[in-house]
Amino acid sequence: MIQPVSPHFTTSEALDVAAFEALCDRQPSATDYPMAARIQSRVPLYVARDMLAASQEASTRRDLLEEWHRCLLEGPGVLVIQGMYYDTRTIDEASACFLDIIEKEKVAGGRGDHFAPPGSNDRIWNALQKHGLEDPSGFVDYYANPLMALVCEAWLGPFYRITSQVNVVNPGGQAQSPHRDYHLGFQPDDIVSRFPMSMQMASQLLTLQGAVAHSDMPLETGPTQLLPYSQRYPQGYLAWRDPAFQAVFAQRHVQLPLTKGDGLFFNPALFHAAGANHSDARRMANLLQVSSAFGHCMEAVDSQALVIRCYPALQARYEQEGLSPSLQACIAAIAEGYAFPANLDRTPPRDGMAPETPQQLLERALGERWSLSQLQDGMQQQYLSRQP
Repeated sequence: MIQPVSPHFTTSEALDVAAFEALCDRQPSATDYPMAARIQSRVPLYVARDMLAASQEASTRRDLLEEWHRCLLEGPGVLVIQGMYYDTRTIDEASACFLDIIEKEKVAGGRGDHFAPPGSNDRIWNALQKHGLEDPSGFVDYYANPLMALVCEAWLGPFYRITSQVNVVNPGGQAQSPHRDYHLGFQPDDIVSRFPMSMQMASQLLTLQGAVAHSDMPLETGPTQLLPYSQRYPQGYLAWRDPAFQAVFAQRHVQLPLTKGDGLFFNPALFHAAGANHSDARRMANLLQVSSAFGHCMEAVDSQALVIRCYPALQARYEQEGLSPSLQACIAAIAEGYAFPANLDRTPPRDGMAPETPQQLLERALGERWSLSQLQDGMQQQYLSRQP
C-alpha cells in the first residue's frame, strides 16, 4: 500500500524531475533587474562602479539590496559583480600569498575536496585565516571591499561571518559533480530526509556562496557551471545525487566567462559545479562562504564537562537497554550532533563530507565500552582536531 507523503517530511521517492525541469526553464526579464547592466545566460550582471555609486544613497542602496535578495531567492539564484576589485593588484598580491601557502602545504600531503577527484585541484582550507596571518596588510586591502559587504548583507543581513577556501583547478582538472552546498548539501540523503521541509528551505537562507576570480576565466578554463532557478526546487537537497536531476543539469547548465577581480555570488541551494579545465592555465578562485549570525545558541554550554560527568550514568543505562531511543535522546541533549565548524586541514573530506561528530564519538565509546579515561582522550583528540 502506498503511504501518503507528508507535506512537511519527504523522501527521495517524492522527487518530481518534470517540475524541476519546468523551474529551470524559466527566463529572467530585464525589467525585474533594472540595476543590472545586462542579463547573460540567464544571469544578471552588475557593474561594480555603478553599484558602488548606487550604494551611496540610502534609497538606491535599499533598492539594490532588495534586487539582489530577490535575484538570489526567487530569481536565477546567481549574480555577477563585474570589476568588484577594480585594482587587481590586490588580487595579484593575494594570489601570490595563496600560491605560497599551497606550496608550503604540499609537503604535508594533498588536500581533499568535497566534490572533485583528488589531484584535480589545489585547495587551501581556512584561507581567510591563513591569508590574514601570512600577509595582514594585503588581507586588510582584500576584505576592505564595500561591495562584498553589500551583497553579504543583501542575503544575510548584518553580523554575518566570512570564511573562505581557495581552489586552483589545474590544466586538465576534471569537473566537479553537480551539487548543492552547505549546510544540507553536505549531508547524506537519509539525514536530509529527517529534516522537515521548512528546515530544508531554511538551510539555503543561512549561507551565501561566492567566488572571487583570481585569474581570467574564459570558458575553456571551466568556470562554475550554474543551473539558474534550481534553488527554487524545494526537495533539491534530496535530488542533487539523483541521475535524472544530474541529467537535467548536464543539459541546461550555463557558464559565464569571468575576468580577474569579478565576483560571483549564488544561493547555496543552486545546483552548481566547477567545470573542467581544458586550457593550459591554472584557474584560481577564492571561494567565499558567508554564514548567518543566527547559527549560534543563546547560552554557552561546556558540553565536554557535561558528557564526562554523565558518562558513568550513560554507561549504566547503555548496559540496561543498549542504544535505545531514550538514550539517544539524552545523547542529543548533551553532545554536539553537528560536525561543523571543522578544521578541514586536520580532518579533510575523504570517505565522506563531514568528520565524526561528538555525538557519534560518544555512541562509539558506549558501544565499544570505553573507560572514562579513553573517552576523555578521544574527546580531547576530537576537540584538538577541530581547532584552527
